[in-house]
Amino acid sequence: MQILTSVQREWIEFFNNKGQGPREIGRQIKRDHTVISRELKRNTKPGKKYSAVTAQKLADLKAKKTNKRKLDKDRELHDYVVKKIKEGFSPDEVSGELKNFAPKTLTGKSISYEAIYDYIYNGEGKWEGLYQYLRKKHRKRKVQRSRKTQKVTISERVSIHDRPNIINERKRIGDWETDSVKFKKQKASLSVQYERILMLARIHKVKDGTAEATEQAISKSIESLPRELFKSLTWDNGKEGACHTKIRDNYNIETYFCDPYASWQKGGVENLNGLIREYLPRDTDMDTITDEGIYHIQEKLNNRPQKKLGYLTPNKALEAKLKQLTGALNS
Repeated sequence: MQILTSVQREWIEFFNNKGQGPREIGRQIKRDHTVISRELKRNTKPGKKYSAVTAQKLADLKAKKTNKRKLDKDRELHDYVVKKIKEGFSPDEVSGELKNFAPKTLTGKSISYEAIYDYIYNGEGKWEGLYQYLRKKHRKRKVQRSRKTQKVTISERVSIHDRPNIINERKRIGDWETDSVKFKKQKASLSVQYERILMLARIHKVKDGTAEATEQAISKSIESLPRELFKSLTWDNGKEGACHTKIRDNYNIETYFCDPYASWQKGGVENLNGLIREYLPRDTDMDTITDEGIYHIQEKLNNRPQKKLGYLTPNKALEAKLKQLTGALNS
């Protein structure tokens, strides 16, 4: 490993300010260009110029440490973790995928999600700006507040408290939650469905939040899968729920409703909505978003490894279930 001196760092700052690249600087100070590139990448704060003084302070602090972070010691592991974080994976998802589906070059290696968070906020990841790739983009989670729903009279409404235990205890596949994602000063919204065991998403753009538009979107979700995979649907108390009897009768699906102002009772779809907001913030102009764009977001989410699925993706879990159904039909 090539160690840089404080004088060499001063030369790096000088040549870097003159616009020279790592290869040119490396030839000037007789160091490999990869060393220069890594030095600039590690020790330049986002939005700032490289500073020899700051870089030397960081190097001195690092030299005093007796317990270096795993990502500081293992460059291959570091590059894998950083790549996944930049692709939108959470630290927990990165840790789980590495443990269960490690590439051959990283076989036998592991890292906890706590270690990844520590690197991002307390290690060199802080200088790499990795926090901005996290879903919340900040360290402490904000307090989640329940969204109030409009009071609507829904005929033949069945309370979530009358939902059978087989649904409440997640003992079967085919029980879904549904919700709407709305945007500022726009009629267009999203109709979102979430399967509680497979963690599978179905997302459709709708022209407005009416019951009619919602019925069409949910019908598309149901018809995208074998009928055995749609057994029940849990709603909140918004006006779009007025179509539930048509969905119930047309597809022989049980329908249930949360208590007023208790959207947390269908927490799976609420969490999914939060992930959708990463791609489509509240002020998104929905006129610029196509159905193909919505499908792309849906499949990005369906291809994320999930801890509850043993770090399988929802799509892989669905694939396994479909094979099981096919096998049962053929036997």
